[in-house]
Amino acid sequence: MAKNILEIRGLVKRFGDFTAVNGIDFEIKEGEIFGILGPNGAGKTTTINMILGLLKPTSGTIVVNDIDITRGHGNEVKTMMGLMTQETVVDGDLTAYDNLEIAAQLYHVPKDKIPQKIKEALDEAELTQFSNRAAGTFSGGMQRRLALVKAMVQDPKLLILDEPTTGLDIQNRVSMWGHIKDLVKGGVTIILTTQYLEEADVLCDRIAIIDHGKIKAIGTASELKRMVGTGRMLEMIFEDSSHAQHGAEVIRSHFKVSATVKDDRVDAVIEKWDPRILTEVLSALDRKKIEVSSVNVHFPTLDDVFIKLTGSGMRDSASESYTSARSDMFVRGRR
Repeated sequence: MAKNILEIRGLVKRFGDFTAVNGIDFEIKEGEIFGILGPNGAGKTTTINMILGLLKPTSGTIVVNDIDITRGHGNEVKTMMGLMTQETVVDGDLTAYDNLEIAAQLYHVPKDKIPQKIKEALDEAELTQFSNRAAGTFSGGMQRRLALVKAMVQDPKLLILDEPTTGLDIQNRVSMWGHIKDLVKGGVTIILTTQYLEEADVLCDRIAIIDHGKIKAIGTASELKRMVGTGRMLEMIFEDSSHAQHGAEVIRSHFKVSATVKDDRVDAVIEKWDPRILTEVLSALDRKKIEVSSVNVHFPTLDDVFIKLTGSGMRDSASESYTSARSDMFVRGRR
């Protein structure tokens, strides 16, 4: 059975009167891709920064590979970790080779091993033929792949990927997913934060959803979806909010379920799905001259879980903003 590479117990971080992280507990096993999801300001960034040793917890413990970093072993642990920030931290004036060489030196890779490590990194990123080109001339996808292998050049046991596919088109996003899966096959454990819930569904072995500094749920994607239900999600869009209210009454009457109304939309969870009842609902709506703009029926998704656990309101991201300087702080702290 795989051992825990990370154990977090009772983790709290306060900034004055504000509690950013409020007593969270979780563990990550070797070889996992572990997702941390949450709205802006939920506490994700603060948690990651404490794992990296960039913030000191107010209380609680963080144990990485059997080392408690809250007891003053932060620099020792940093040799085991890699970080890829949301911002693409590559020097556009330098070649791909030079970017990797500098990263290897900052991570204290032995000099005699640097050329081989760079070769392996360029091969992994599919950038070998572009090794002597300035990184600033690369496409967004190429720069993100370079940033990924920069974070891997010292062979970390634990790799933190902060929204690794932000800004990528679908082809490059899928390509990045392949690179991430290959890293895990090579023995790396990954913590992944992402705003793309489909990405978490595809990649993550387990997922923690955090909000207001607390973990709302942890489990596999399938386990989390079962929190919403095992039936179907019914979504109907009506001509206006008045029609939506009347439409909700028809849905409740025919399906014998609760239905929520928001503006011109009605949502309902149908545990015992029967498509014939939907036909009856549409006929009843038509008889009442209630205009339906669209109908969508689907199994519960992580989006449904996310909204159920965290709500649908807009969030202020000011308290959880990342900066590219985080990568520099992390690397400099190892020296």
